[in-house]
Parts: sequence; structure tokens; C-alpha cells
Amino acid sequence: MGDPCGIGPEIVVKALADESIRSQGRFVIYGFSEQISYAADLSELDFAWLRDHHDEPHPFGSGPGVTVLDYDEIPAPAAGKHEPTQYGGAASMAFLEDAIVAAQAGEIDAMVTAPISKEAWHLAGFKFPGHTELLAKRTKTKNFGMMFVAPQMKIILATIHEPLSNIVNLLTIGRVFNPIDLADKALREMFGLDNPHIAVCGLNPHAGEGGSIGDEENRIIAPAILMASENGINVTGPYPADTLFRRAVRGEFDCVVAMYHDQALIPIKLLAWEDAVNLTVGLPIIRTSPGHGTAFDIAGKNRANPAPMKAAIQLAINLAKRRAAVK
Repeated sequence: MGDPCGIGPEIVVKALADESIRSQGRFVIYGFSEQISYAADLSELDFAWLRDHHDEPHPFGSGPGVTVLDYDEIPAPAAGKHEPTQYGGAASMAFLEDAIVAAQAGEIDAMVTAPISKEAWHLAGFKFPGHTELLAKRTKTKNFGMMFVAPQMKIILATIHEPLSNIVNLLTIGRVFNPIDLADKALREMFGLDNPHIAVCGLNPHAGEGGSIGDEENRIIAPAILMASENGINVTGPYPADTLFRRAVRGEFDCVVAMYHDQALIPIKLLAWEDAVNLTVGLPIIRTSPGHGTAFDIAGKNRANPAPMKAAIQLAINLAKRRAAVK
């Protein structure tokens, strides 16, 4: 359920109240049963779920339904407290850690994470910058990437949660090659594309304009593209970012490699706020998430839009079905 002080409980309840979603599988909520009940009452939604305790044996069964694995031993934040808290950070981490263990053990086929607060994690003593990095560490995954999947396009990031002032120093040929390679594998294995075409953004305005506005394109990005091409990947670039996304939306490319967070997230959130899904590629497990944050300002007010959570759940279902079909 993500951070219990945010909109996580509300969007989980609203998404699973949709019969078209709920009928497609069995769902397990790692979180506070009391907050699920409160969110359902607040939203005036009526659907049944089973309650179990997270550290007890829990045979989920095979038919559709919802089970809440409760964490009543963890102190819940005070009612009406919608802000980053130590309790919220500790609780959301506990939910996540158990879900990762279950996914690695094959008890669940895919994991969908509601938003967490990085500030709350830090208050609780956890220094991970986000879900992606924690998932990679827990699954011992060295090559991983953050991909955003929307009806209009797919985008993968070369760097993730990094200050802009660090980007130039962080970019290397390998760091640009890695998301190209990850995107190619994900598009083939997870989305069934035989020969995906991947486009790579430049870092500088006009993709460096031949080196007159920065040399990263010539020195780092172009060699990474050449390396990927020599490995059989259909990849082109670097292209100026200000025109590339328009071409991607028109269907010229199957995925875009962006150099930094906002280069990717501004177009994706502008065009697909309700439909964009964060997919962690490279992991041995399936993990998706809605592409927004905890929205503390509207938490507890029955104003959260569940569409992004529904999109994240639906993509997780589709990917799990495809994985089962190709085994």
C-alpha cells in the first residue's frame, strides 16, 4: 500500500473495487487492514476481502479475491497525519520487504508498489533513493533500469534520481549502453517485439550540435550507440530531445533512452498522466508502479484518481500472463 500517510490506501482500494481489474487474478495487499477499511468507507466502496497477518502462513487460493496481510504490530501514524513521518517510512519499508521476499519465492506473480515518501524513508533510517534501487539490491541485480510505459511511448532512463549537477560526471559509455541493452531485452522478452527500434536522446541542446554545445554526445553517447549496434541492437541517435519525443509519439521508435530523470518524466507525465506506468526492467521479478507520488496534500480527502494504479496493475497482470505463457 506504499506510505500509509499518502494516497496509497485510497488508490489501492479504488483500483481493486473495479470488477474488471479484480476479476483477473488474486490480489494480496501488504499494509494496514484498518486503513483499507477506512479508505473503503471514505470512498463508499463495498467489496469484500480476507484479513490475515503478514507473518502467518497464508494460503491465498487460486480464484479471484483480495487478501490484506495486516501489520498491526507496527505503530500506525496518527489519523489525519498526511506528511512524511518516521512511522510511515518504517511501515512502507516493511510492506515492501515482505512483498519482495514473496515475489522471489514465487508466492506472487508480480508486484505493484503504491507510492512511498523518500523523506519518510530517510526519517526511518533508510537511505535508498527509491523503490528501484532497493529492489535491485534485494534481488542482487546489477543491471537494472527505470522504464516508463504509456500508450504513446516507452522511455528508459540512463540516470535516475541524481542531481542535475552530477549528470555530466556520472555519464559513461557503459552507463548509456546499459539502458539501450536493457530496453532491447525488455521489449523482446516482456513485450514480444522481434526487432525493436530504440532511439537515444542527446544530453545537450541540439544534441551538442557537433560538439559546439557540449561534447558528451561525441565522447560518450555515440560510442555507446555504436557498441549497442555492434551487439545487434537496432538503435539510432543521439537525437535532440526537443524533437525526439514527438517522433516517438508518432510511432517511429519503440523506446527512447533519456539521459536524466526530468528529460523523460516531463513528456511522459504531460502526455500520459493517468496511463504512465513505472516498470523496473532487468529484475528477476515483475514490478510496476503508478508514475506519481504520495500526494500528501489530498490524502484522506477521497480525491485521489485511481487510474494510474489501475494502469500499473493491468500492466503487471499482462506481463505476468506473458511470462507464464512463454515458460
